[in-house]
Amino acid sequence: MKYAGICVDISHEKVDKLFTYRIPEQLEAAVEVGTVVVIPFGRGSHEREGYVLELMDETDCPDDKLKTILRLSEKAVFVEQRQIKLAAWMKQHYGCSMAACLKTALPVKRKVEGVTVREISLLAEKEEAMDYLALCQKKHHVAKVRLLEQLLDKESLEYSIVTKSLGISAQTIRALTEQGIIRVNAFETYRTPIRVRHLQEPKELTQEQAKAFDTFQADYNAGKRGTYLLYGVTGSGKTEVYMRMIAHVLSQGKQVIVLIPEIALTYQTMTRFYDRFGDQVSLIHSKLSEGERYDQFERARKGLVNVMIGPRSALFTPFEQLGLIVIDEEHEGTYKSDTNPKFHARETAIALSEQTNASVVLGSATPSLEAYKEALEGRYTLLTLSRRVMRARLPETHIVDMRDEMKNGNRLPFSEALLSAMRGRLQKGEQTMLFVNRRGYEGFVSCRSCGTVVKCPHCDVALTEHQGGRLVCHYCGFERPKLTSCPVCGSGQVRGMRAGTQKIEQELSACLPDARILRMDADTTKKKGEHEKILQSFANGEADILLGTQMIVKGHDFPSVTLVGVLMADLSLAGSDFRGPERTFQIVTQAAGRAGRGEKPGDVYIQTYQPEHYAIVAAASQDYEAFYAEEIEMRAVVGYPPCGHMLAVLLTSKTAEQASKVATALATRIRTWGEGKKLIVLGPAQAGISKINDVYRFVFYIKSKDRQLLEIAKDRMELFMKINEIKVRGTSIAFDFDPMNTY
Repeated sequence: MKYAGICVDISHEKVDKLFTYRIPEQLEAAVEVGTVVVIPFGRGSHEREGYVLELMDETDCPDDKLKTILRLSEKAVFVEQRQIKLAAWMKQHYGCSMAACLKTALPVKRKVEGVTVREISLLAEKEEAMDYLALCQKKHHVAKVRLLEQLLDKESLEYSIVTKSLGISAQTIRALTEQGIIRVNAFETYRTPIRVRHLQEPKELTQEQAKAFDTFQADYNAGKRGTYLLYGVTGSGKTEVYMRMIAHVLSQGKQVIVLIPEIALTYQTMTRFYDRFGDQVSLIHSKLSEGERYDQFERARKGLVNVMIGPRSALFTPFEQLGLIVIDEEHEGTYKSDTNPKFHARETAIALSEQTNASVVLGSATPSLEAYKEALEGRYTLLTLSRRVMRARLPETHIVDMRDEMKNGNRLPFSEALLSAMRGRLQKGEQTMLFVNRRGYEGFVSCRSCGTVVKCPHCDVALTEHQGGRLVCHYCGFERPKLTSCPVCGSGQVRGMRAGTQKIEQELSACLPDARILRMDADTTKKKGEHEKILQSFANGEADILLGTQMIVKGHDFPSVTLVGVLMADLSLAGSDFRGPERTFQIVTQAAGRAGRGEKPGDVYIQTYQPEHYAIVAAASQDYEAFYAEEIEMRAVVGYPPCGHMLAVLLTSKTAEQASKVATALATRIRTWGEGKKLIVLGPAQAGISKINDVYRFVFYIKSKDRQLLEIAKDRMELFMKINEIKVRGTSIAFDFDPMNTY
């Protein structure tokens, strides 16, 4: 008798362990590590799927306690060893059930039936077919004549073209088949979301680009596999360097994963890579159909494609010969998962590269503080591109003080200077991009007269406005009543900030009635293909102004855009999150980088209530080093990442009392245990959104310079939840290491 250690496909901490099952004799040859099986589970022996993670010849479990595997799962996708290994790393590193990690490591979970294509070709010899054609012409068999003429010219035709375009009936096809004149062949094909284009030659590299590539190439040829940070100003040609690196890795018989932060970037990025590498490239993302996603997974598994592009889920592409992982715009928050396991693609990519002996290239004009610190300290290799390609100049940047606009009676979201610049572009036939900075927005409160943001005295983050006017800190729970006047200048102009692209579009149309406006946000891109449709329309010159949220400013290259306006930069600058200044610098710099990428110079207008803030000043001059120096000093003082580590612990329950009780018990235990270990506990407090779907949420934060100490704290909390099962019944716990957002 053989036995299997099975991880049940239930993402709950109570069943987060291996259960031992008998393997029936008839399945012994078929069951291996990675097989997905159907098992009887629980008191009612309900049928559940499970992942086989271990095989054993003997077990200590009593025979009468063991159950037997029922059968193999027909539709489930086999789990490769490397996916199991990576899932195990994620479980330990991020604190989540093994089942949830396995699901994450499988970008496609279910098999989907293939697409069958039918093709019609001649069966008879050419002379015989021509004789039969002459006979059909004599008898006026018009449909047969039409089909035979096409087949004599093209040899084979798709069945659908014959029936639809040529108007040939199935009865005619059947008659010719029975007479031995033609044959119908059926074969399976892969659904592909892209079409073949003309391949383009590599562009000539600048001196800086060549130096960056040569460094990577020399290391790769010497067998050195490391992590590289390609730090280049906007428009400096990072993508061309990626493609040279990819071409070199492909020439070594290896495969490549390219991560991009948004589906909105897929169209333009995909086009550039496909133009260079043709059929070797594919993509996978959530907007593809289930069948399309499955087919890309299968093509990668069978080695039919060698470059996979997509958001963070593409990281789990089942390549056998992975040699390189490229993460474009590595600073983006979308690389951090907001569902369990809360993994970061950058960290996970580096772990995967160590398991597969691959290299990792991180690219950004505004690197995350984490990546830049690693590069400065020598753990990553820093590759720098300081100039734009083709002698393009960085745009002229103008900081607009919106406090002055208010004093002058302007209540529009556009300053007079920006409106005037837009009118000028319309007259010259040039394009404008208007970016609405909603990122990190959580209802903070500021003074419209002097720009002061109301902050927590304990955590140095903005307080968030809640119902009833309460101002709350989402880290430590500090509260204060609503302000009626500014504590700095005494003005009564203290208000919360609001942003809405639809309303801005209406006001823009009223100000510029002749302008053709496209809006790109979550509402206008719900349907499949809408991202590509909007971007293509703008690229084709079918609109004068593209108005949108952050999805319009990342990586897009529109040579006709000579003006960029950043509306409400303060929305991310003062969000209730310590990363607010970093996000502001990144998004404003990225937005500014969309202007003047062609031959014509560009202008950028940054509208803000805090024009003197170091993040705004540094973004205006695209001075990353100045911003980093200022921001890293602040992080070091308060111990925020990357100068320390942070663990968010979220407790949820159907009652507020239970969630609060368990959160308090855990926080108290960790505080006691952490005494003398340089470990700080903040909270607990109600989460920013205190209730979702009638489930109450409480959160506390743990800070430490030692990440391993936080992992031990996580393990102790998991153990507490298991030991005190009765006390914590109905309460769930979730962990988020170095969170990108507050709870």
